[in-house]
Amino acid sequence: MRSKNREAGNIELVGGHLSLDFTNTVSTRVEPQRREYLAGYTELVEWSRHAGILPAAQAQRLKRLGSHRPAEAVAALNRAIALREVLFRIFSALAQGEVPRDADIHGLNETLLDTMGRLQVRRVKDQFLWDWVHDPDALDAMLWPIARTAAELLLRPERNRVRQCANHPICQWLFLDKSKNKTRRWCSMELCGSRDKVKRYYQRKKHGP
Repeated sequence: MRSKNREAGNIELVGGHLSLDFTNTVSTRVEPQRREYLAGYTELVEWSRHAGILPAAQAQRLKRLGSHRPAEAVAALNRAIALREVLFRIFSALAQGEVPRDADIHGLNETLLDTMGRLQVRRVKDQFLWDWVHDPDALDAMLWPIARTAAELLLRPERNRVRQCANHPICQWLFLDKSKNKTRRWCSMELCGSRDKVKRYYQRKKHGP
């Protein structure tokens, strides 16, 4: 479980992939320990800045816009939470060797219908890159790269390296196992890994060698 000092703007980014880090914006899905880090639109923007999706200036602008357009901000937050849970179900299924539900793939595709229409090709010197159509008033702009990178991960062999923390079900954080031998077990050694070591140490002290 995560410390109460952690907020959307400083939460650990241990997923190794943007879409997986996004699924980790809730401490756990087990009640009553569950803590929602995206508790409001401001927190969604702060996490997006922290994750590198939004530059600081755009983040400040979106927070101002959100305060002036509260109904739209709530709608954007609701879409974000819905997308996060869809991605969590998809990637946690893959982590457990299961097939994601068609309904969840459909949910991702619904977001992609809007997202992909906002992509454009931009030339940088002698190269061509994907870029987003600039829309400074779009309160859900942070969802576009999240949905796109999630789809890209599903299309690549790396999807078979998606793992769920071994501290499951208390910790349900997801991560991309980039270790050479595919043996990473924890969302983070500093978080769940160290707690497991302490737990096993006291069990050995209690029951003997």
